[in-house]
Amino acid sequence: MPFSIERMKKLIMSYPLRVTLIAILWFFFISIMHYKLNVESQSGKVVRMGYMPVITNMAAPILDFASIKSQRDISFKAIKFASFAEMAEALRNNKIHAAFIIAPLAVVLRQQGVDVKVVYIGNRHESTLVARKGLNIKKFKDLAGHTVAVPMRYSGHNLSLLELRQKNGLGESIRIVEMNPPDMASAMAAGSLDAYYVGEPFAAKTLKAGIAELVFYVEKVWPGFICNLLLIRDDLIKEDYALVKQLVQGAARTGLWAKQHRNKAAEIVSKYWGQPKDLVDFALNTPQGRIVFDKFVPVESEMQQIADLMMNFGLIKNADITGLIDDRFARSASLENISNEITSVLNP
Repeated sequence: MPFSIERMKKLIMSYPLRVTLIAILWFFFISIMHYKLNVESQSGKVVRMGYMPVITNMAAPILDFASIKSQRDISFKAIKFASFAEMAEALRNNKIHAAFIIAPLAVVLRQQGVDVKVVYIGNRHESTLVARKGLNIKKFKDLAGHTVAVPMRYSGHNLSLLELRQKNGLGESIRIVEMNPPDMASAMAAGSLDAYYVGEPFAAKTLKAGIAELVFYVEKVWPGFICNLLLIRDDLIKEDYALVKQLVQGAARTGLWAKQHRNKAAEIVSKYWGQPKDLVDFALNTPQGRIVFDKFVPVESEMQQIADLMMNFGLIKNADITGLIDDRFARSASLENISNEITSVLNP
């Protein structure tokens, strides 16, 4: 059949071709909008912060939310990880700028040659040891013959259990296993785990559901316990000192803001964590006044205690933490003019 204008018009206007053309145009439209929203709007600096969804690390999602609301040149992007090991590798390989990470792992990274600095300590007294209901575990010695999960071998929870086991002369009668915190509650509910020791709200999940019973809060056995801290590569400090200062100051300010606005803080972080708000409320307020928000300045003696315990239990070969602590940013953080507005956590 010879070519004609009329035939071409019919082809163009045919239904399948119209659908295809519309789809192509829609794809280009969405691509352009995605570029505008995600590239042009982030033309300033973006600080990628790794974190796990626990109360000690509330600063990460709150800073993310505040920077979205403020629409400033610096954006704090909270990236949730499923495990601390994965987060450590991301920091090691420059995939993230900062890591709200479990404390003993900072010592390990430093000793492995990663030039990192501890610049801030997360909210304290938010870790809990719980045991499955029906096992009649009322005190630590009752855990003999049972299995207890901790987030990882390089965790303060593991160190705490090892020390308690040693002090009570229990040898290895208490079996300690590693498990990612998001999996602990379901493992207990399934009956495959007797107890676990972790940062909140993961313990609160089974306490609130009536599946577990409280054995103890961490502050009973280790006052001032450090669960997580903020770890930053030294090259970022050298490259942009002001940026790191703003990040640490913002983290410090989020704690004081959250202390005064627990309901709003729970609402914000529950969306980032993918957890029910009432669970976060429960963890933040049970018991009342438990969480310590203002003890965020890193102290060398506290980190040395962690390193000494790690060496004592064969987790590291030496307890040297030379150069690990940089407290300048936390000590100089301005804590004034923190208002009801979420954006007040960014600057005084």
